Amino acid sequence: WKGKKSNILMTGLLHLKGKFMSLTELRKYGMGFLLIALLLFVICGCGNVAVKKEAERKTIVVGIDAYPPFSYIDENGKSSGIDAELARAAFSRMGYHAEIQRINWEKKDALLSSGEIDCIWSCFSMKGREDQYLWAGPYLMSRQVVAVNPDSDIRTLADLEGKVIAVQSTTKPEGIFAHPGGRIPVVKGIYSFFDRDIIYTYLSKGYVDAIGAHETVIVQYMKDYHTAFRILDEPLMVVGVGVAFDKNDKRGIAEALRPVIREMSRDGTTEEILSHYVDQPKSYLEGLDR
Repeated sequence: WKGKKSNILMTGLLHLKGKFMSLTELRKYGMGFLLIALLLFVICGCGNVAVKKEAERKTIVVGIDAYPPFSYIDENGKSSGIDAELARAAFSRMGYHAEIQRINWEKKDALLSSGEIDCIWSCFSMKGREDQYLWAGPYLMSRQVVAVNPDSDIRTLADLEGKVIAVQSTTKPEGIFAHPGGRIPVVKGIYSFFDRDIIYTYLSKGYVDAIGAHETVIVQYMKDYHTAFRILDEPLMVVGVGVAFDKNDKRGIAEALRPVIREMSRDGTTEEILSHYVDQPKSYLEGLDR
């Protein structure tokens, strides 16, 4: 019994010794485990902070029209284009999340005044509308032009006298032809369409003699649909385009956006975004107060 008891005791000591060694190893490597756990905690914590900060960002609803290359829905279903990218970049600098919302262009004023949208950022010409909205901009310059079919005998704006014109409703060309004078002759008729694509169909089929729109948009349409129009050398107007807020908006967002727009123009952000969509992006910034 004594020998058996001795063996049992020895076995127990060895068992305890094994446990003691395990504890020693844990102490040896414990600092490493602690550092790893601390690192994981910091990473997770930073991630949670980033998520929290993103959640705390205020949302600003940007009203926009389908107007390639300034705004359109890409193949992934995301709002894209010059204006969509500029809006996201500018409002991000101000601590906002820009929610791009396609709107009925003819109802834009009602949407602004009701607060359903916070602003309009959609290649919107400022000239002649200075007192109708609270503006931030201009953020680029654009040419309003006339386009005709390649075989048309219309070569100058004067040749439009007595002709029929198609325009998108509530746009600058509609107003220009509705109030002729100076370089703008009296036309026979003006077709105004909510859907801007219809004006190109009317021109290509010969239902109208000419169309009026932003030059960049006409060029983009010709690329997208592999069609050819001839743009008159003489523009209807060269305009600055800006971001429009309701004229009674007292939040100060328009005022805060103005220096951000200038900053983006100076630091190359605007030109970089433009370069993704147009040739000679610098030309769109000529004449801006930077």
